[in-house]
Amino acid sequence: MDLVSGYKGMVGLVFGNENSGSSEDSYIERLLDRISNGALAEDRRTAVAELQSVVAESRAAQLAFGAMGFPILMGVLKEERDDVEMVRGALETIVSALTPIDHGKGPKNEVQPALMNTDLLSRESESISLLLSLLSEEDFYIRYYTLQLLTALVTNSTNRLQEAILTIPRGITRLMDMLMDREVIRNEALLLLTYLTREAEEIQKILVFEGAFEKIFSIIKEEGGSEGGVVVQVYGRDCLELLNNLLRNNASNQILLRETMGFDPLISILKLRGSTYSFTQQKTINLLSALETINLLLMGGPEVDSVKDANRLLTNKTVLVQKKVLDHLLMLGVESQWAPVAVRCAALQCIGDLIAGYPKNLDALASKVLGEEPHVEPALNSILRIILRSSSMQEFIAADYVFKCFCEQNSDGQTMLASTLIPQPHSMTHAPLEEDVNMSFGSMLLRGLTLNENDGDLETCCRAASVLSYILQNNIQCKERVLRIELEAPMPSLGAPEPLMHRMVKYLALSSSMKSKDGKSSSTGNLYVQPIILKLLVAWLADCPNAVHCFLDARPHLTYMLELVSNPSATVCIRGLTAVLLGECVLYNKSSESGKDAFTVVDSISRKVGLTAYFLKFDEMQKGFLFSSAKPAQPRKALTRSNAASMAEIEDVEENASSNQTDGHPILISIFDAQFVDLVKKLESDIRENIIEVYSQPKSKVAVVPAELEQKSGENDGDYIKRLRSFVEKQCSEIQDLLGRNASLAEDLARTGGGSISQPEQRASGASERVQVETLRRDLQEASQRLEMLKAEKAKIESEASMYQNLAGKMESDLKSLSDAYNSLEQANYHLEKEVKALKSGGATPSSPDIEAIKAEAREEAQKESEAELNDLLVCLGQEQSKVEKLSARLLELGVDVDTLLEGIGDDMGQHEDSEEDEED
Repeated sequence: MDLVSGYKGMVGLVFGNENSGSSEDSYIERLLDRISNGALAEDRRTAVAELQSVVAESRAAQLAFGAMGFPILMGVLKEERDDVEMVRGALETIVSALTPIDHGKGPKNEVQPALMNTDLLSRESESISLLLSLLSEEDFYIRYYTLQLLTALVTNSTNRLQEAILTIPRGITRLMDMLMDREVIRNEALLLLTYLTREAEEIQKILVFEGAFEKIFSIIKEEGGSEGGVVVQVYGRDCLELLNNLLRNNASNQILLRETMGFDPLISILKLRGSTYSFTQQKTINLLSALETINLLLMGGPEVDSVKDANRLLTNKTVLVQKKVLDHLLMLGVESQWAPVAVRCAALQCIGDLIAGYPKNLDALASKVLGEEPHVEPALNSILRIILRSSSMQEFIAADYVFKCFCEQNSDGQTMLASTLIPQPHSMTHAPLEEDVNMSFGSMLLRGLTLNENDGDLETCCRAASVLSYILQNNIQCKERVLRIELEAPMPSLGAPEPLMHRMVKYLALSSSMKSKDGKSSSTGNLYVQPIILKLLVAWLADCPNAVHCFLDARPHLTYMLELVSNPSATVCIRGLTAVLLGECVLYNKSSESGKDAFTVVDSISRKVGLTAYFLKFDEMQKGFLFSSAKPAQPRKALTRSNAASMAEIEDVEENASSNQTDGHPILISIFDAQFVDLVKKLESDIRENIIEVYSQPKSKVAVVPAELEQKSGENDGDYIKRLRSFVEKQCSEIQDLLGRNASLAEDLARTGGGSISQPEQRASGASERVQVETLRRDLQEASQRLEMLKAEKAKIESEASMYQNLAGKMESDLKSLSDAYNSLEQANYHLEKEVKALKSGGATPSSPDIEAIKAEAREEAQKESEAELNDLLVCLGQEQSKVEKLSARLLELGVDVDTLLEGIGDDMGQHEDSEEDEED
């Protein structure tokens, strides 16, 4: 075989030339010779057993076997089916040749004989067909080793084996039949099908039409659902992983499952049974796999037709809620606090996906209550408590995702939650944590915003701020309502109540020196506490002038923001969000009060930070990890054999795991989603343009009256008016000069801060440049319109000229015809005269008077006729001449050379007459 010869060449390159073979090589060769040429059957079986033993233990033997052994053993499988023991040994030996041997850490570039053997065997499609035919053998071990062999092939050469099996008639059917075999065979078949169905849509569809769903759920039910063990899930070798492979990014299979078996068998796996609610590792893995299946049914796939994909998801969500899946998810994610963290997080994320963008499910969650009488509370309150109390960062992120999905495009839900935000007495807000069970949602949230502020631990505050930001996002009514909330001072002696917004700005400043619960300075807490509070303020001020006014009511707020935006120790994200917040104070500032108007904010930015440095904050933030990596929600990573056990053992992710990161903290990556990033990008564009306009315009009012405007004592009115006039002229000149310099400076700064950093993006030009461009555009449009009108008028005149030219040609043709008639009369007259002369010479004198009279009479009549026609022709020619003169004058006005236009008319007629005279001659 060519492949074997090539393979031998590879062996020579790796281990030396062919003459330097090891003892293993010669031993393998002798064993293969005994198998192929042995006379005694028992000796051949012994040689196969010895070959299997040495190949299973030595990588050199694996390599030598791959070069020589495959043709021999494949021949045994093909020709010696009746010798069951021989076939078993051959299959087991091939399995050993494809199984990697790990003798410790070796070089990274070391040759892997098992992979090379897999590549060699998988190239032959006939070999795959031969192996599939062995599945119909009655011997248990032949079927078992065959499935192991196919699994080894698909593990190391997935695509090639998938393509080969698709080309073999009834290849998938034979594998499906193995699911109805004995338990051990069934387990191997499940593992093989799991590998085969990864990213293979055609195989997925064939399996489904072969009844894969029915067989999968039958095995799960037989093995005890989520309580099942070895078969249902052992480190990824399970029915649920196969089920997920069949449903992942496959809309047709999802529809088929929904319309045939329904979702009931899947939902039954989520039911918790027994009184102890114990969660073994096996049960945890089963539940995680089932929750992944729910997630696949709720998340969009790579559908070309987005409308069909949306309809599919909508139907899936409707059916799942009808089947009470929300109750099971709430039990796993909220009520079962004894469940592992990974299960609780997965259930909460499924709740978020289930309600996202679907009003009926949003209402179902809003009205859902948990617990038993009399201790019941709304489900949203329980989820909020998880956010405020959980010690697990992953659980906080998952619960926060539920509120994000609940508030997104749900103005009624936002208003409902905001209506419960009622401040409680100071004594109530500092009551023990256990007493929050009887609180409303809003009271619990406000309590979380102010909890532990005296301890310097703002962890709970920032979590509550994240929830509040979702409630206020894109909802003016909620923003206005929350603006009116005032909180009592920690001590009555410290002053009057202050607005909630002012309290949040104070916490923002305190968070820079935040301490952890053990009293030590927290360097990692600041990484996400300040950005989350800034996100709340950015969402609050967006499109809300009253919020901007409230923010600027306290002068220290603007001063602190100017310090924070230029603080070199702050992260790129913090400086960027602070720049956005300052920009909103300009963009949505409707105040005309001195010290709070937009011009004051811009002037402060220019003096304290500099517009160039300010604009650079936006570009640095856009290049940061959070904003460059933000994407819409994607399906979670598939739960496979390699990560199932580790997922089940997750209890929490410690903060020190990400202490070396800055803007890439897991909490920030989750909370700064694509929707908020798009909002910031839109705000950035509007802020740049608005700051340039404000910076280019004067202040609307002059607060101080110059002394030069007062009339001096003893100054008469005439001199006072002249002095005022010169003063005003001087001021106007200075103002115009100042405006011009400001506009130029703002444009230069915008180009410097945006154009050179943001690469291809062209920032908005200044006001003066836009006016110039607009004026030029209008002038160009007017000139184009005038040109089009002149072109149309010219075409019309040329059409009339052509018409009159044709008419003149016709007249000339008539005149020629008349001339021809006159000439014929002259000729007739000439002939008559000749006849008369002939008659006279012949002596017929008596009749001569009559001939002369007739001749005179004919000449007179012809002359009258000619004169009449000539007069008519002259009149017509006169009229045409006047028209031609008028047309010639108009054409001259339009710039047309009349002589050139009429140049060839007379010449053509002249040439025509000359040719006729030549013919007569």
